[in-house]
Amino acid sequence: MKVAVIKYNAGNIRSVAFALERLSVEFDITDNAEDIKKADKVIFPGVGEASTTMHYLKEKKLSQLIIDLKQPVLGICLGMQLMCSHSEENDTPCLGIFEETVRQFAYRKDFKVPHMGWNSLTETKGWLESGLEDQFVYFVHSYYIDVNPYTVAVTDYNKPFSAAMKKDNFYAVQFHPEKSAKAGEVVLDLFLKVS
Repeated sequence: MKVAVIKYNAGNIRSVAFALERLSVEFDITDNAEDIKKADKVIFPGVGEASTTMHYLKEKKLSQLIIDLKQPVLGICLGMQLMCSHSEENDTPCLGIFEETVRQFAYRKDFKVPHMGWNSLTETKGWLESGLEDQFVYFVHSYYIDVNPYTVAVTDYNKPFSAAMKKDNFYAVQFHPEKSAKAGEVVLDLFLKVS
């Protein structure tokens, strides 16, 4: 099995690479369209800002490529958010794979933004059912996606939001599996086993 990790201006690509190395998975970090299309699985990581990242993806002709992929694709953090239709972060049109809006957490005195640290998964289903209910995973984000028909795991931070989603061959997690210790390895392994 060969995994393509999409190379673009994302901040956590090396962390994803280290996690795949720990799982003994063969992978390439690439922005080459043919290499991405030929891969058995694709990981779309992300740490950054929505509008500049979408601009970069379009400039490199990666945005339509991602939409057209037929093999399993995993979006991580910003990667998940960019799979949605629109982000409130700088009023950004996104890829539109999930017909959802990415919203900013409301600022309050007693409520820290970004949501940063360990939080638990609830209501896990579908590809995330295997023992992940109540497992703690690592989050760093200021924007979220409401619980919706594509949601396969929920986390609560001031309100319930989508911790993971799935539509067709597109899988997505708001947390960072590459930084989530054993639970994160389980999530990556479950994705790598989907057909």
